[in-house]
Formats: sequence, structure tokens, C-alpha cells
Amino acid sequence: MITLTINRRPVSVPQGTLLLKAVEEAGITLPSLCHHDALAPYGACRLCMVMITAPYRALVASCTYPVEEGLVVETDAPEAVQARRLALEFLMSRCPRSDVIRKMAEKEGVTASRFGMPSTEQTDELCVLCGLCVRVCRELIGAAAIGFTGRGSERRVGAPFDFQSDACIGCGACAEVCPTGAIQMEDRGNQRILRAWNTRITLSACPECGRFFTPEPTRFLKKMLPEIETYWEVCPDCRRQKTSRQWLNAQ
Repeated sequence: MITLTINRRPVSVPQGTLLLKAVEEAGITLPSLCHHDALAPYGACRLCMVMITAPYRALVASCTYPVEEGLVVETDAPEAVQARRLALEFLMSRCPRSDVIRKMAEKEGVTASRFGMPSTEQTDELCVLCGLCVRVCRELIGAAAIGFTGRGSERRVGAPFDFQSDACIGCGACAEVCPTGAIQMEDRGNQRILRAWNTRITLSACPECGRFFTPEPTRFLKKMLPEIETYWEVCPDCRRQKTSRQWLNAQ
């Protein structure tokens, strides 16, 4: 275990714990958009900045910084507060109509941005470029169907050349991890539509109930569990029912 001091209180956490987790263990909530427990540390949004005051002095993103024995950390240090507020002002300027950003800003005492408003065509922008969708698609799903394009104010997330992403399997992980609701996924008949990526996925009909679904996200399990290979051709609800019945019959 590692012992450190956060806001004048001693906290003990396992070695290797990230500072953001240690701060949460101390009962302190920091804003964060790019962090997800299932993904590697990234540190893109800069909302979780804290000040290390001993044994050295450093302003760090707590979501990427591993704890060290004897660290003294202040989340309410003026430098840390100012850094978080500055990041929120940038985000408010980019996504002025985002309820998520507005609520985060209010908690940090930020009510307006000095950096102006986006252009008219970007007024309804919800993407904060946190990178969660890109990373979950690449690191966990292994599809790498989307990525960042452009630089500076033109930077955004999309499918290659804004065409239909043939690598997309329609799992919906990108929409699931998006913190602001910028990614909308709609099932219409036998089509799954992800407008943000200009992509449509053809769904399969469940042979048991007729419900449309996409079997691709779980197809890899067919090799891992060959004894129930046929179950992966049915929808998740029917699959649960069939496997439950099989388990009960085996008892």
C-alpha cells in the first residue's frame, strides 16, 4: 500500500493506483471527461488537474499520474483550480449547449467563457474531443473504425474520408462511452445507423424471436465456447434464455 496526503488527509491505496482514483478514495470529486476505467490513461481533457506540493511541486493531470509514497496533493490549490476552470472555459466555448459541460463548469464556479462562441454551423456541437470513442473502438473492440482528423479548431472525430466505415461492426461501444451524447445510434428496421460516422450496419434477424440485432460484437466467442456456438446466432435476450435453460437442465 502507498500512503499519501490529499487535502491534508492521509489516504492509503494500492501501489500503481492513479492519483485520480486516490482522490476519489478521499471522497473528493474532480471533473473528468476523457478517463474511463476500462481504458489506458490518456489525459486529454485536463479537467482533473491537481497540485503536488511535496516532495516536489508539480501541476499534473491526476488521471495519468501514479501515486507515490509521501506525496502531498492539493486539489484546491489556486494553480489547480485555475487550470480546471481554464479547460472548462475552452470546452464551453466549443460546446456552449452541452448540459454536461455546463454542469461541470457550474461546480467549478465557471459561468461564462472568455473565448467567445463557435461559428453558427457549430453552435450545436457536443463532441469535446475527449477521445473515448476512438480509444474504445481501437483498444477494446479492435476495429479502429474511427479516428481523429484535422488540426486545431478543425480537429474532429470521424470515419476515414467521411465514408461508410466498413470496419465498424455496429457494437455501439462508441455511443456507450460518449460522455456528452454526441454520438447517436438508431436502429431502423434491419439497419443500425450511426450518423456521426456516416455508417449503416445491416442487422441480422434472430431466428427465435425475429428481433434485429448485430451478432458481430460477440462472434469471437464462438471460437472460445464451441460447445454453444449456435447460441451466438440468436439475439442477446434469447441467448440468455437458452443458456439459462441449458444450465438449469444440467443441474
